[in-house]
Formats: sequence, structure tokens, C-alpha cells
Amino acid sequence: MSAETNQRQDGPDGDYDAEAVEKKWQEHWVEHDTYAYDGDPEMDPNTVYSIDTPPPTVSGNLHMGHMYGQALQDFAARFHRMADEDVLFPFGYDDNGIASERLTEQELGIRHQDFSRREFQEKCREVCREYEAEFTEKMQGLGISIDWNRTYKTISPEVQRISQLSFLDLYEQGREYRKQAPAIWCPDCETAISQVEQEDAERHTHFNDVRFDLAEPTESGRDSFVIGTTRPELLPACVAVFVHPEDDENRELIGKEAEVPLFGHTVPIIEDDRVDLETGTGVVMCCTFGDQNDIEWYQAHDLPLRVAIDESATMTDLAGDYEGMSTTEAREAISEDLDEAGHLVDREEHTHTVQVHERCETDVEFRVSEQWYVEILDHKEEYLEAGRKMDWYPEKMFTRYEHWIEGLEWDWLISRQRDSGIPFPVWYCEDCGQEVMADREALPVDPLADDPPVDACPECGGEAFEPEDDVFDTWATSSLTPLINAGWDPESIGEGELAAGDLDNPELYPFDLRPQAHDIISFWLFHTVVKCYEHTGDVPFDTVMIHGHVLDENREKMSKSKGNIVAPEEVVDEYPVDAIRYWAASSAVGDDFPYHDKDIVAGEKLLRKLWNASKLVDQLTPAEAAEPDELDPIDEWLLAKLDAVVAETTEQFQEYEFAKARDNLRTFFWNTFCDDYLEIAKSRETESTAYALRTAHRTFCQLFAPLLPHVTEELWSEMHDGGSVHRTDWPEPRGYEADLEAGETAMETVSALRKYKTDHQLALNEELDAVSVYGNVAGMEDAVAEVMHVRNLDVLDAEPETTTEITSVDLDYSTVGPQYGETVGDIDAAIESGEFEIEDGTLHVAGEELGSDLFEIERERTYSGEGEMIETESAIVIVRN
Repeated sequence: MSAETNQRQDGPDGDYDAEAVEKKWQEHWVEHDTYAYDGDPEMDPNTVYSIDTPPPTVSGNLHMGHMYGQALQDFAARFHRMADEDVLFPFGYDDNGIASERLTEQELGIRHQDFSRREFQEKCREVCREYEAEFTEKMQGLGISIDWNRTYKTISPEVQRISQLSFLDLYEQGREYRKQAPAIWCPDCETAISQVEQEDAERHTHFNDVRFDLAEPTESGRDSFVIGTTRPELLPACVAVFVHPEDDENRELIGKEAEVPLFGHTVPIIEDDRVDLETGTGVVMCCTFGDQNDIEWYQAHDLPLRVAIDESATMTDLAGDYEGMSTTEAREAISEDLDEAGHLVDREEHTHTVQVHERCETDVEFRVSEQWYVEILDHKEEYLEAGRKMDWYPEKMFTRYEHWIEGLEWDWLISRQRDSGIPFPVWYCEDCGQEVMADREALPVDPLADDPPVDACPECGGEAFEPEDDVFDTWATSSLTPLINAGWDPESIGEGELAAGDLDNPELYPFDLRPQAHDIISFWLFHTVVKCYEHTGDVPFDTVMIHGHVLDENREKMSKSKGNIVAPEEVVDEYPVDAIRYWAASSAVGDDFPYHDKDIVAGEKLLRKLWNASKLVDQLTPAEAAEPDELDPIDEWLLAKLDAVVAETTEQFQEYEFAKARDNLRTFFWNTFCDDYLEIAKSRETESTAYALRTAHRTFCQLFAPLLPHVTEELWSEMHDGGSVHRTDWPEPRGYEADLEAGETAMETVSALRKYKTDHQLALNEELDAVSVYGNVAGMEDAVAEVMHVRNLDVLDAEPETTTEITSVDLDYSTVGPQYGETVGDIDAAIESGEFEIEDGTLHVAGEELGSDLFEIERERTYSGEGEMIETESAIVIVRN
């Protein structure tokens, strides 16, 4: 083999310079469109792997969660690009909506109210462009194999057209409606929000027992009752009082009227079986609106509307002396006045859970307003069935999806009272209110700037129209990502199914993979199912991969307010990107996990090991090592073992078990290949070994490529047949057959003899006179003898005679102590002196019998024959020297 090494090409040299290598290949991949999707609409969908990537909200900088989530997507993309040939891995930015508005206001120090819509939108675009350019650069710096020719922005004209087409299609199907109704409202953002945009928050407040006086006493003479509330500021909005019809104590109040304290107006007392008899006083006030119950009662009993809180959570003129106060200020002021007027019976400290807007953490209110909705409550079972058709990784995440749908109480509110967003393509007749929809050919349109498609109202003939000034909820657009990436432009609308020609790239749909975090199952995943199911009649993707969050070292979610954020820039500056990617593969998909840099450090060590092992392989082998007619047993064993690793790793990547794939690959590469086989190969200059080394190295580069793309690309370019390792075919088992057990035992024997020489201060190339092995090393004897310089190596047919002695008996004192008390000292002394017996798992000692659950024994096997015995997991090795 040494003569052939002169034929090799220049291979890896010196230490691994991660910074230079990673930068070189990142620029190369983008410049040469290495990951471009060259799809054809006529392609067989089974040969394409399409990923419905999440468009990150343009609201700030890259964080560790982005790094983690993007790495997982990239693992899948890189694997399937090698395994399935064609992969669509696009990228998008969600740059419309509240998040972009807030970023712009914060970045420029302005308020959206101070500009016209068009002016403020332009400012949003400018700020978003800067952040998107920076984000793109950082994504490319992580080696993510995105097709940068396939990027989109949710505010772009193309996406606006698709979003407005979606609206028109659902409208024609009768799946959308507009009505004036109570809606969830964020006072800080001053817009309606949907049910999904709420989250729980703990609030400290007071529980107030307030006395209401009856307009007239009951027949028994009762003239008042008490209601418990945490929100006395809602008293001016009180429109009714409710009592359960089976409430014996308060039934006499039904049909009477009560005066609202401080505000003086009277309200009816009505029976309703939705009153909770187990909570509070059993008497409940209904205010328009405090919660969902108030809304249900308002609608069920046709109650009047009293608006005491405006869109900014400020008290209205209905609140009288409290007008202009914030709800928080009014709550305290009204409580004090109730107390002074003798209506505050009791007041206690109280902590309770409230609903807040997830973007700004402001307590939500409920306001009556004109809003657009997508009807979803009547299709809950269809959405559940769509979820069942998809494969979930991990499977347990389907339960979250299922629970969300089962708990839905509202249709999907999709209109927002904001400036930055995609406009509704709607005008209204000023005379009769008839809705006039834009023509699909004209999309995208902005009703504030564009004329309606008709000169006269088709309903009443009116000629004046009012443009809709609301915009879509951002989720109403980002829920269309599969259709956006497949180029949806239906030839006709209102049919709710795909037709030939509706997609520019029909081979992509449904998408193969939806990767995302678990916290937006109810946001992005559910809404995508809704939109795509209603438009196409099919699920939007076949597989869902749900990942967890990166936590701090105390397993708490990272947040700026807690000060526990790990800045990604600092991590990237300190460690190679491939090492960070190694860390990203450290946790099972779906699990939250704490950030520790030990996995990154381990990844950095693996890069050096891979680099140095590659240098050695390159030194030992020619550039092209042909397969000999017959492989030596030890070499065939390695390749057979590698076949098993290829099969196992392939299955793990297919099942999105990246952590298992990473750990198994590392173990085999580091322990079996480097520590064992490579040490053997150093002293075996044969064509067989050269071929095994080159073949194993090629395979390692390919298996590691999805996880460690930079170092494997560098090694491939220097040691193998040019091109990109990421465009090669994923390795398959080659069908080598060997006694895997014998190979493992042979490796253990080599390790044992190496340790023997080290312990006895012998050089590794010093000869040993004779070695006997009891264990299965069939066919590997010569390789072991050659590598470890053994003159005579023989395999024993029978286990050598040994003596097994008990070296210690360890008691479980936590149980033995209380059970045997003062006798424990005698038991210890007897064990120490060897005066005990063990029969059938029972310890007989000091006149006591201890069951096997009370002690553990350690045994040592000794050899009294000639030489020194070494035990391994599956062999006994005797060295005579």
C-alpha cells in the first residue's frame, strides 16, 4: 500500500481552520446555487421532498430558538436532498402585521397614528428590509441549505394577491362573514385579535364583595344581595343580574330589579342555569363585556349594550365621574367610593389568571365591533380528521392539536384595525351596505387607493362606496405558505378544491414536511390546515415535525425580561458553526431542553477528530482504492459493521431522530473506526485495508453531511471525486457479510492488549510471546496478532480455569438499620471477617437471614495459571510474556 500512496491527491493538511472553511463554503453554496430546486411541474411527486418552512416574524434579532429550529429543518432537507434527489427548501419573512408595526415604531421612535397609512407602511417596509437582510446573512452563516432563489415576503405583491384570492375563495364558498359582535380586543394594540392570540397570565388584584339594593323588597322582606367581582370598573356596564333557577337561597330574586351601586341605573334579575352554584355568592352580574359568559348572556337574552371602556381601555362618559381614567385607575377609585358609600361588604387580596394578548401581554377586553370571520366551528371534526391523516413527530403533539380544536369557542376573527397589513379587497355601498368584492384579475388591490370594480351597487344601484380600511390578521396570510410556495392561482374561485392548473408546481403539494415549534400549533399549524383544507379539500402536508424550546440552565424559558438570554452572536463568534449544529442535534424532537455549551464543545472535538482521522486515512491510502477480489476478514467486518450503521442511521433520519443518529454515528466513528480499526490499519499495508479505509471515509462524510455540512464538504472536495458531498446519493448498505460478533471481540482483544502494554510500560510495537483468547474471534486471529505483534496467538476451546471470590458485601443500611437495629454491628463484623454464606440469594450472617433486596455483592474472578488474565465484555485474554 505504501507504494500507492504517492498516487493520492492533496488531502487535508494542518489543523482544521473552521472559520475559514465555513465562510468559504457558505459563500460558495450561495454563489453556485448548490441547493436550488430545479423542479418541473411534470415531475413525479414521489421524487420530490418539499418543506413548508415557517416564515419568521420580522420583529427583532436571531435568537437561539431560531438557530435550533432552522438546524432541525436543515438536517431533514440535507438528508432528503441526498436520499430523494430533489428538495424544495424555501424561505420566507412574515413582515406584515402588529409585530412589524411595533418594530418600526420602536426602531424609529414614532407612533403609527402620526402618519397616513401609506406613509407608515413605507416606513415599515424600510425597517423590515434592513432586518431581513441581516437575518438572511445570519441564516447563510449557519450553513442552512435554503434555496435563496425561492424566498418570499408576506407583504410582497405576489403574496398579497394569494392572500386576497384566499379571502375571495372562502367568501364565495360561504365560509366567511362580517358582523357586528363582541370581539376579543387588545387595548394596547387597539385591534381585535383572535382566540389563538391569547395566553394566560397571573395578575394580583382584589376580590370585592359588593352589595346591590333591590328596587323593591321581596315578599320575605329581603332588600339586597351581594355579588363578588374582581372588576368593579365594569359596574357602569352592568346590564343584568343572573341567578340559577335551582338556587333555593336566591330564587326569590328572579324577576326583580336591582340598582347598580354608585351608578344608579336598574337592571333585571334573570334566571339562567349557566350560573355556577359552587362559586361566589350564587348571584352574578352581566356587564358588556367582562368575559365570555357575559357575551353568551348578552346574546341569549337580547340584553342592551353599555360601553363603559373604549378601544384604549379608557373609561367612557358612561362611567360618569370616572370618565377618562384607565381601567386600573377606575378599579381602585370605584372600590374606594363603594367602601365610602357602604356598598363594599368585604375586600380580599386575590391572585387569578387572566387572558392577555400574547404579543404585548396586555389584558384583553371584549368590545362590540364590525369584524370579518372565517367560519370554523362547524368544521371542527373535519380539521381533526385532517390532523389524523398526517404523521406527527413526536406523536404526542397531535394531542395538543386535538385539544385546541376541541376547546374552540369562536370562529376565526381575521380582521385587524392596523396600518401595516394586507387590505381586505372589499368596498361597501354607502346606501345599503352591500359588500362589493374586487375582481380576481385586479388583485392585489387596496380599497383605500383603488376604485371598486363597479360603478353602481348591484343591490340598490347606489353610486357611493366606502372602502374597507381593516387589514388581514397576519396568520390569515402565513397560513397559506404551502399554497404560496406551490404557486397557487386558481382558475376559478369558490369551489374548495384543487383543479388542474391551479398550482405552478403541483408536484410540491401536499408538502412533505411542516417543521415548527410546539407553541404555535394552535396558531400556524391549525390555521394552515383550515385554509388549505377549505381551498383544496386536502391536508397541506404529510408530516409534521414539532420541536421544543431552548431553555436556560435552570430549565426556564429564555426572555429579555429575565435576563437569561444567550446571544447567538456570541456563540457563533466563539464556536464553529458545525459544532453549534452538533449541539442542535442533542435533544429529541419535541422536547424543551436547556442550553449547555458542553455539547458544542463536544462537537468541536468531533470536528478535530474527523479532520485528524481524515488526514491519517489520506496518508495511508491512494486517492482511488479499488476493491480487491477478496477482502481480509477484519476489513470485511468493518464494512459489514458500517452497513449496519448506514441502515440504522438512514432509518433514524427518516424518523426525524436526529439525536439518535448523531450519537450512534459519533460512537461508531470515534470508538470503532478511530480507536480500534484505524489503529489496526496503521500497520496493515494491504489493498484490502486501503479500500476499506477509503470506503468508510466516503461513507462517514456522507452520513455526517446533514449534521456537519462544512467540514464534510471540505473533506469531500480534498479527498474524493469533487463536486459537493451534499449532491451525492445517500449511502446504502453494500451487502458485506461478516461475523460481527467476532469482529467486536477481536477489537476488544486489541484494546486489552494495548492496555496491557501500556500498564507494563511496553512499547506498542514490542512483541508478546504468546496470547490465548477465549472468545469468538473467528477469522480475525491473524489481524490481532499482526497489529499487536504477537508471536503465537491461539484461541481456546474452553474457558480457562478461574476462581470467583466475593470481594465485598454492601448492605442497604437505609433498610437494614431500622430492621435489625443493634444487630447491624454484629452483621458488619461477621462480613468483615468472612463469616457468612450466600445460599439461593439469601445472606446468612450473625444468626440472621437477609433477603437479596437488602444487599449487593461484588465478585472478582482470578486466574492461577501461567500468565496474566485480562477480561473484556465478551472475551478472556491470557498474556504469557
